[in-house]
Amino acid sequence: MKVESMAVGMLGTNCYLLWDETADGAAAIIDPGGDASRIQQRIEALSLHPQMILLTHGHFDHVLGVPGLLALYPGLPVYITEVDYPLAVTGGQFHYPMGEVDSVRFYDEGDTLTLGHLSISVLRTPGHTPGGVVLQVGHTLFTGDTLFAGSCGRTDFENGSTVDMQHSLKRLASLEGDYTVYPGHMDATTLSHERISNPYFRHLSQL
Repeated sequence: MKVESMAVGMLGTNCYLLWDETADGAAAIIDPGGDASRIQQRIEALSLHPQMILLTHGHFDHVLGVPGLLALYPGLPVYITEVDYPLAVTGGQFHYPMGEVDSVRFYDEGDTLTLGHLSISVLRTPGHTPGGVVLQVGHTLFTGDTLFAGSCGRTDFENGSTVDMQHSLKRLASLEGDYTVYPGHMDATTLSHERISNPYFRHLSQL
């Protein structure tokens, strides 16, 4: 498994390229928040073959690159939770709409996607948005705006929930073993480090 990160869009969101180097470069594009042509350039430089676009949630800074990528890769399936899809389509309170996507597919808690020889498991982690997810690939987590290095996603946006976020963080903290964490913003970290140092993990045992 290989992972490459690039900061894209107006907020410098982490867009990830995930691929199976043993399966002819079968790749997933995670959270393309903008800069579709630059993402394509990197895909071509790495000789990758995109199979899917995966969205951790529906906020504009994670989805606005989708239309441009679909123009470059027509029919590429775009995965998002059904509850967050309207947020992505309309832009919600931010008014930066992605628009309707003909190739949209809905995933949710317990679903598993196959990418080459990789299995991608979907963990529903509401809080930042109602339909936010974390994507688990082996001992790697793509956490979107649920968990950051030393922080977590805001819950004061439209339909955010502090209570839901606390339960989502508790779920992640309770995963057995250690994981590499690739968040939607800022640097990568590890789950073991966050269990010790992240102030938002404190008192989760009381939930």
